[in-house]
Amino acid sequence: MGALAAEQKNSGELSELVLHRAKNGDSQAFEQLVVLYHTAVYQLLWRMLERSSGQARVEDLVQETFLRVFRSLSRFERGGSAKLSTWILTIATRLALNELRNQKKTVRFEDTTNDLSSGDRPDEAFQKRRVAAAIREAVANLSPEHRAVFVLREYHGLEYAEIAGALQIDLGTVKSRLSRARGALRKSLKEVRHDS
Repeated sequence: MGALAAEQKNSGELSELVLHRAKNGDSQAFEQLVVLYHTAVYQLLWRMLERSSGQARVEDLVQETFLRVFRSLSRFERGGSAKLSTWILTIATRLALNELRNQKKTVRFEDTTNDLSSGDRPDEAFQKRRVAAAIREAVANLSPEHRAVFVLREYHGLEYAEIAGALQIDLGTVKSRLSRARGALRKSLKEVRHDS
């Protein structure tokens, strides 16, 4: 593993040299950028849209995210207010929010019968599936704005200030939306426990 690859792996961010090359149109450098951030972008979009859009649409939006990154990368400043990963996730989040606003709210229930772990007893596996389904359902039922804050914080570990910048909202709004999202999740999990 080269020194640049090791630096990227350790920091989770693209090295300065590769970023500079990508900004100047180097296709191999941009490919490295896509490889480094693809999983995070896909996971964010999937968590935001899985219930309403399906895998094909999520994959389309992943491509659209990187197309927008490619078009705007020359204007990104590493010393600015956001890390490159935050900037890219911001683009993906805004695409997801636009997608959610442009469609009717629909919820698809997935068959989770094949999610059994080989070591789980049937009753334990059933309870795990119920809890996982309740979490997915609670997240899917959040408004797009609450879902974005929740996914960015809980799944991608962004700080409150980073979320505020990404969504262009006040820090207090981030905290309020996150509190409401967590409350909805707690309520859903409480209902699952009561039904047990």
